[in-house]
Amino acid sequence: MAPRQTDRVPRTASIVPLVRYEIERLIGCGELVGGARINESALALRLGISRGPIREACRELANTGLLQAELNRGFFVHEVNTKQALDIYDLRASLFGMAGKLAARVIDARQLSALAAQVEAMAQAIAAHDLATYYPLNVAFHQSLIEAADNYKLAQLWPLLEAELHLFRRRGLVQGGSMETSNEEHQALWEALRAGDDALAGRLAERHILAGKGRFLRSLD
Repeated sequence: MAPRQTDRVPRTASIVPLVRYEIERLIGCGELVGGARINESALALRLGISRGPIREACRELANTGLLQAELNRGFFVHEVNTKQALDIYDLRASLFGMAGKLAARVIDARQLSALAAQVEAMAQAIAAHDLATYYPLNVAFHQSLIEAADNYKLAQLWPLLEAELHLFRRRGLVQGGSMETSNEEHQALWEALRAGDDALAGRLAERHILAGKGRFLRSLD
């Protein structure tokens, strides 16, 4: 199949990070599932680039835990079992709570505006019943809050935990009303950040991740 024009990666850009983002997006939207092999040739054709950047992006994602390399077989989407996923949820909850508390103390108007725009964009995706659009916006909201917390080690650790849970988090959001509830939690957290209430922001941020864990557990039933 010929690559779509909209799929082509700009050759003037730094290609590998864009390829990484595309692979993460495909996993986040469910087009690539746990255990799936990364078809380097097909992805290179789709993006209109050589296989070299695909391979490099896969190596980087293997270092984060999102993919796993198998000798002479290529790269596969990493499969996380339920116990491992729950462990990661608990760790993310503690770290996100800390991020909310830190961010409320230092967040500026530009960062608040960016978060508000993400909440509004998610609301529009919900109205359109568009999980494929909602999910990456949800990931971006969390990442924006981590960046606003201004803690370098937290910024290093967070993407590693995010990568391993893409498949599970998307599964929890498929349930009826889950996207609406999740975004209501985003809105409440944003209001606490705007008020500079670090204690409340910390509690709401932690509860938000634990609520996601609860949605995931319900999806198992």
